Amino acid sequence: MTKVMDDIVGPPDCQEKGSWTIGDLTMQNGVKYAQPSTQQGRTDVNSVTNWNVPLVWEGTFDPVVIDAIYKKMDPRIAVVVFAVGKYTRFLEAFLQTGEKYFMVGFRVTYYIFTDHKEEVPKIDLAEGRKISVLDVPSAIRWQDVVLGRMKWATITIDKQIRSEADYLFMMDVDSVFYNRFGAESLSQLTGVLHRIFYKNYDRDQFTYERRNLSRAYIPFGEGDYYYTAAVWGGYLEDMYKLVKYCYMQSEEDAKNNIEAVWQEESHLNKYFLYNKPTKVLSPEYLWSDYDQVQPDIKVVRISQLVKDYAEVRPNGGQ
Repeated sequence: MTKVMDDIVGPPDCQEKGSWTIGDLTMQNGVKYAQPSTQQGRTDVNSVTNWNVPLVWEGTFDPVVIDAIYKKMDPRIAVVVFAVGKYTRFLEAFLQTGEKYFMVGFRVTYYIFTDHKEEVPKIDLAEGRKISVLDVPSAIRWQDVVLGRMKWATITIDKQIRSEADYLFMMDVDSVFYNRFGAESLSQLTGVLHRIFYKNYDRDQFTYERRNLSRAYIPFGEGDYYYTAAVWGGYLEDMYKLVKYCYMQSEEDAKNNIEAVWQEESHLNKYFLYNKPTKVLSPEYLWSDYDQVQPDIKVVRISQLVKDYAEVRPNGGQ
């Protein structure tokens, strides 16, 4: 039984907890906001999971109330992005739009991992926000960049970020913000629904890792949702535990000469199946400019950019 639990939740040394948590949901007197209703709201989508945590869509929260509550808590928020090789070209738009829409009014540090520090753009940042640039090696395959994210993030959280942040998001740099991405997204561990699989798919159609030799293996007949690895977040220590889990599981796969079908995304989905996220965000929180926006997506908050994968990826996108 111990071995099974180690496979699912990771090693014991990842299970320490940080000091910052979401506290009492208090707000100051005099804030003006719309009266909430018990009879009106979104009826076209589900806004709660079957383990009874929020599934967040536009229209399920009041940003005035959210900001009044969470800005008093004043968390230090880390955003980890990797800009390796030609992906440095996406930094400027990511940072500029992030300053306009991401956690406005909160303390934010963008941790940029790159092999081309000289290409990191100079961006005007709001008060309380900063950029930290970290060196990582170049890669021959884009898959190695993806897998390397877990290694270098694990090391850097342990050595640096855990003393500088309370909350951490992992994000893909080839994205831009289009609308508010705020504190309604915060929880102990937050997953984002993949835009392709969030509706009209049976769980057996999800692209989970189906080979039982991989540590990311999920058998047919199991699964809740399919989560993207392009945006995910949580309390600093919970994210350290999860990032390290993905890294170590990938290392175990490598020993068996196997690579999970979608690298860390496969391990992330395995983890979230047995360790439920405490908040789930709708695909508003990671759409794609490749896809037509669906009627139930009232707001696109962040979206992946159209790009020539064969040109930007080191091994031609293969």
